[in-house]
Amino acid sequence: MNPSTPPAPRFTLLLKIGRVSNLPTVWTNVLAGACLAGLHTDLPQLLWVMLAITLFYTGGMYLNDAFDADIDARERPSRPIPSGQISAKAVSAMGCAMLMAGIYIVAPYGMLAVQAGVALSLAILLYNAWHKGNVWSPVIMGSCRALVYLLAAWTFAPDTPQALWWGMLAVFTHIAGLTYAAKQESLDRIDRLWPLAILAAPLLIFMVFFNLPAMAWVALLLLASADLYAVRLLALRRQGGDVPRAVAQLIAACALVDAAAVAVAGASWPWVAACIVAYVLCRLFQKFIPGT
Repeated sequence: MNPSTPPAPRFTLLLKIGRVSNLPTVWTNVLAGACLAGLHTDLPQLLWVMLAITLFYTGGMYLNDAFDADIDARERPSRPIPSGQISAKAVSAMGCAMLMAGIYIVAPYGMLAVQAGVALSLAILLYNAWHKGNVWSPVIMGSCRALVYLLAAWTFAPDTPQALWWGMLAVFTHIAGLTYAAKQESLDRIDRLWPLAILAAPLLIFMVFFNLPAMAWVALLLLASADLYAVRLLALRRQGGDVPRAVAQLIAACALVDAAAVAVAGASWPWVAACIVAYVLCRLFQKFIPGT
């Protein structure tokens, strides 16, 4: 074990590996996908799907640490595996078990839901196995979150309304932009800022392809503010750690993309407010468990 890294309590260690501070953003992904598919009142089913997506996300984070163990040993030796607090084999086994459990939970909702769950699992595995040095990794990661929308929708309805596709594209572009920044997090720098222009895509998608109610405008204003704050951190980098801070901010802002999606789907304002609250909770949780 790295002598400079004190051992964490087991439960805290597992939470850290899973980056569970970011879970509010995947819960709102589920809500957005379900609303775009026409969800109105089936709260128990919504909660079951959120549980499944929790397992997919957490399992993906576990596999990320397992696949990156050698690189983390060089770049981030304080991470749980290189510091000797847990083995890569154990983390990998838990990650795979979570992905399989996620598929099992959505199985009662039909073959389309299972297919989406399998596709999400494969995308998670592909990203973790191939993201280092791969210029297409932001595309793969963006596809993972878009598949969460699709999986949530298909657990409620077998069709894919046009609004769902536009919502998937919005979350895809946001996640692709933040993944580009996250790829250089360990270096605490950004070589080129212009690819971050893709972060504006969700705003344009919602404004061009939807009739925006008042709550959608509120969500988009908050999203623009959150994105601008993160881009400012990336552009100025006035102190060490600004890149990780910006990445964590952009991860949390995914809940604001979902807030806009929920609003344009015609859901009542408490659902939109729940997404905004999820953004705040994610930022709060990131103070205790790092989001990256």
